[in-house]
Amino acid sequence: MKRKSNQEIKQLKDWDRELIWHPFTQMREYQNAEPLIIQSAEDCYLIDVDGKRYIDGISSLWVNVHGHRQSIIDKAIRDQLDEVAHSTLLGFANVPSILLAKKLLDLAPQNLKKIFYSDSGSTAVEIALKMAFQYWQHKGQKQKQLFITLENAYHGDTIGSVSVGGMELFHELFRPLLFKTLALSDFNIENLRQIFLEKSNQIAACVIEPMIQGAAGMRLQPPGFVSAVRKLCDEFNVLMICDEVATGFGRTGKMFAVEHEGVQPDLMCLAKGITGGYLPLAATLATEEIYSAFEGSYPEFKTFFHGHSYTGNPLACAAALANLEIFVQEKTLEKLPKKIETLHYMLEKIAEQPCVKEVRQLGMMVGVELAKANGEAFPLEERIANQVCQEAIQQGALLRPLGDVVVLMPPLGIENYVLEDLLEILNQSIISVLSHKAS
Repeated sequence: MKRKSNQEIKQLKDWDRELIWHPFTQMREYQNAEPLIIQSAEDCYLIDVDGKRYIDGISSLWVNVHGHRQSIIDKAIRDQLDEVAHSTLLGFANVPSILLAKKLLDLAPQNLKKIFYSDSGSTAVEIALKMAFQYWQHKGQKQKQLFITLENAYHGDTIGSVSVGGMELFHELFRPLLFKTLALSDFNIENLRQIFLEKSNQIAACVIEPMIQGAAGMRLQPPGFVSAVRKLCDEFNVLMICDEVATGFGRTGKMFAVEHEGVQPDLMCLAKGITGGYLPLAATLATEEIYSAFEGSYPEFKTFFHGHSYTGNPLACAAALANLEIFVQEKTLEKLPKKIETLHYMLEKIAEQPCVKEVRQLGMMVGVELAKANGEAFPLEERIANQVCQEAIQQGALLRPLGDVVVLMPPLGIENYVLEDLLEILNQSIISVLSHKAS
């Protein structure tokens, strides 16, 4: 890494404060703090402009899979640049998107037969919602327009994906813009059955993050919940949409979270780890039954009128193909049980701290919820989880606060000793911030 001069670093920090509006960030606070500007990366470390190294404990917002600067993915992108960087899929095709479709569908639940590409998790969900809605229109059941959602759900930030979200902090402000949904609380299957009994003839689909709700603070679903939802959807003729944007590509210990309970959704949404953390790409996978409902002659206007300029981008698809190749070459999924065991062991130590209310883990997805020793929540203005994450930065790790929950989702390729270092930094950061609050 070529080090920048102190003057260059100061200029970058000034421009960052002056010019950039950061996502999910209170900018008044950000502008009063010292910006952390990443310049380079190596394996599971990010390196800032001052040369300090940080363990990437959140996979650069859950997208990096095998670590940074993977030679196989680097080469795949360079080789693709020698062919073509982009060509549209609107009425044409390109080689990498075809090869990737074959690979993904070979890995996905067997009932999924078609892929529609887009560019982010939000759009993958938006597409699934529109497909489900239009499917029932084509099937002559035009009254089926409602969607069932889960309390505390997060499916992205476009209007449709926000409509099926359930996080008041993120979504309540936009309520006047959103379409109406039916919300299920506490993963209560009997309540879900009651909703179906009363409204199934109006319900287009049930939308869930399978097994674990990521942005809700790694909120775990009870065993059997996902398979029970599938059975109810079958019983009441409702489509099942599984949002695997966060859980896909090994995060839960299996390639896709639905595999834990042998569930086959009607529509499945993929993004984040699909390219190994290199380029924006997403995919919505559909059954043959859904796809066939859109076939017809031109005057019937059954076409799915939706698309994105960079749909099936060849560079991104080439990166995704290389990402899947690393899974095979490195035996990524086969190596995960030991890492998951290490996580579990280290988290047991953290769970003993007085101000740790609960530790939630599924595979490599972890949420550590903080609270006062008596179980009460900390005052909002204290931003306790944020304080812990700021302390972790000082100690050399990047974590993410979600309310009073500290989230970890390290790259799957992380070495065991680095994983241990990451958990020890979290442990010491909690002690540093909260030890005086335990009494």
